[in-house]
This record gives sequence, structure tokens and C-alpha cells, in this order.
Amino acid sequence: MSALRSLIIFASATLAVALLAGVPVSAQVVDPAANRNALIQQNDLQALQNRVQRQQFQQQQQQYRAQDRVIVQQPPPVVPQVRPSCQTLVIGNTPVSTCR
Repeated sequence: MSALRSLIIFASATLAVALLAGVPVSAQVVDPAANRNALIQQNDLQALQNRVQRQQFQQQQQQYRAQDRVIVQQPPPVVPQVRPSCQTLVIGNTPVSTCR
């Protein structure tokens, strides 16, 4: 019993010295309901953030698809025409080519 008594006296003396020195002493009260509510609120916040991010992503994808659907009319390419410099004449049954 004296060991328990000396432990209580030591703890009391330590607490008194801490209070006199100005060290804040507080006991943490753990409330399971408060922790559960905080966890539920954190989960709700995370779910809301995920939903907003998903909506933003879907809107961005819709904008990309709309841009891809736009058809830009390009003018036909300008291709130089090559004029034939050779003429083929048929004399009788024989074709004759004259090239310049």
C-alpha cells in the first residue's frame, strides 16, 4: 500500500510543479460519438470532392468531343496541270508520237 501511496504523491507533486511552472496540463477526453461524426463528415466531404471532380472531368471530355466534331472545310489543294507535250497521230494503222 505504501508503494501506491508514494506513486500518488509523486504524481500529485509533478502535476503541482507543472502548474506552477505554467505548463498547460489538460486531459484529452475521447468521445467516440464525436470521432465517428468527424469521420462521417470527412467521408462526406471526400465523396463530395470526388463527385465535383468527376463532373469537371465529364464536362472537359464533352468539350473535347465537341471540338473534335467541328469539321473544318479546307480548300482543295492546288495541283499544277501538266500539259502533254507529245501528240499521237494515227496514220493508217500505225500510231505516230511526236514529242517536242
